[in-house]
Amino acid sequence: MTALAQFIKQELTAKPILMMTHVIYGYPSIDESLQMMKTLLEKGVSILEVQFPFSDPVADGPVITNACHTALECKPELAQCLADVGALAKDYPQSKVLLMSYLNPMVQYGFEKLAQDMSGSIAGIIIPDLPIDHHKMAQPLVAAGVDPIWLIIPGMAQSRIKLVAEHAQGLLYCVSRKGVTGQGDDSKSAQDALSSYLGEIKAHTDVPLALGFGISSAQDVSDIIGIADVAVVGSALLRAFQDGGLAQFSAKADELLSAG
Repeated sequence: MTALAQFIKQELTAKPILMMTHVIYGYPSIDESLQMMKTLLEKGVSILEVQFPFSDPVADGPVITNACHTALECKPELAQCLADVGALAKDYPQSKVLLMSYLNPMVQYGFEKLAQDMSGSIAGIIIPDLPIDHHKMAQPLVAAGVDPIWLIIPGMAQSRIKLVAEHAQGLLYCVSRKGVTGQGDDSKSAQDALSSYLGEIKAHTDVPLALGFGISSAQDVSDIIGIADVAVVGSALLRAFQDGGLAQFSAKADELLSAG
């Protein structure tokens, strides 16, 4: 079991579910994004997911996509992002920090250098467009103690789920619905389907399961207690910031954390 998986399992002895929050590096500015990250870490968020922006974030909905385009106007550098985020991870050791981005900027940076710069501070990485078939690309990260976080989506074949589960370590990111982030479904039938879907995944692995895409309220978080280990929230916090700045962002974070 990796350090990230051990951390999650230990945290779950005291909390019914963990919160994983998503912030885009550079949105609306680098300094403001770092302040959002600090705000969440100071509130005791268990896992902070930091997205390095990319021009074509294919798995993200319009709120995050537009924010990524704004962030890119700041001309963020991946090396500086890793340094800034790594420093936060060391300043707030009671939480774990993950990097999220897409394959193109990671390949340009180089997986060996990425592993070197993340080792010892950033616990894992999510690359939505890196297929499990090419898991060997992430081997330098694994060797450096950085967990690649693989995605599982609804409707994925059992053989595919099993393949992903075989390579899972630290955490599995389970998409709650097909499509893009930030659009939920609160019907009873959807909840039943969700429970069945995560049950199928648990049959193949004991790695902690994070559930994301469409979680936007404390009630949403409460609804998945006992089903998932980690609730992932991104678009809802971003919308709160857009509606009312850091004060509303902070209030939304408090609301979400109240469920756990």
